[in-house]
Amino acid sequence: MGYSVAIVGATGNVGREILEILDDRGFPVDDVFAVASRRSQGTEVSFGDRTLKVKALETFDFAGVDICLMSAGGAVSKEWSPKIAAQGCVVIDNSSAWRMDADVPLIVPEVNADAIEGFRKRNIIANPNCSTAQLVVALKPLHDHARITRCVVSTYQSVSGAGKDAMDELFNQTRAVFVADPIEAEHFTKRIAFNAIPHIDSFLDDGFTKEEWKMTVETKKIIDPKIKLVATCVRVPVFVSHSEAVHLEFEQPITADEARDILREAPGCLVVDKREDGGYVTPYEAAGDDATFISRIREDPTVENGLALWVVSDNLRKGAALNAVQIAELLVNRGLIDSRAAA
Repeated sequence: MGYSVAIVGATGNVGREILEILDDRGFPVDDVFAVASRRSQGTEVSFGDRTLKVKALETFDFAGVDICLMSAGGAVSKEWSPKIAAQGCVVIDNSSAWRMDADVPLIVPEVNADAIEGFRKRNIIANPNCSTAQLVVALKPLHDHARITRCVVSTYQSVSGAGKDAMDELFNQTRAVFVADPIEAEHFTKRIAFNAIPHIDSFLDDGFTKEEWKMTVETKKIIDPKIKLVATCVRVPVFVSHSEAVHLEFEQPITADEARDILREAPGCLVVDKREDGGYVTPYEAAGDDATFISRIREDPTVENGLALWVVSDNLRKGAALNAVQIAELLVNRGLIDSRAAA
């Protein structure tokens, strides 16, 4: 007997990716429901060789659903996740709404799977920010070996992290450049085509953006509150996959060769690190893949026990949809959830 699963936000980039990954990985489902806002009701989305008609969130009954994969944004999640959870359905949320709630586990299965045990307090599990997810996959095995004390990270984040409208804006602006049409910035604060914007999410009083704050506090919650982390988050004209330049300081000595060997054996990591032309992974190559790719591993001579590395991953997959499905698999594989239809 399989599970009943609902995807809220099924018409968005991440929602469609979730449907594809559930099918690709053979998740044990008997019933799959595509759910979105009332304006998307009746829209068709694909699940394997099936076509699902989208149902309206406002009228959908979650009483018989086992798992809800929520990808409809923070405001929707704040309102609906507790209501859905109260009906006995476990909510796995992709937004920032619940990540820092002390009663909600923030999970990356390769990193802190045991923390999932606390999900019953609210019946909600949080997915981390896309830029955090790939970072902690790379950091955790190194932290276990030599204890990271400080992390300085600069991100190069694709426009898909801001949704379909942002992807359309990059496409339209790029085309406008070549045909000499006027360039209009609607979703982004400045032109994104052939540019880089050092601003993701809103600004905070200390001058950092909320995206940069998320990376700091989420890494502390997932791995270790003692890690000092500072981030600069930049939007770049790439459609899919986030890249990160990461500089680490450790409590104990660690060499580049040791780090390379550790990461080669680490779950979710794929090391591509040849010191030659093209011996590294770019965002284009990471798109559509489940791995967190790590390249350019080298010792940092400017600090004691320092390393520098390049981390790339598909933000729609490991940064959102894949991680959410992996959390659902964790619930099933550890026997933490039963199919209510079977019961």
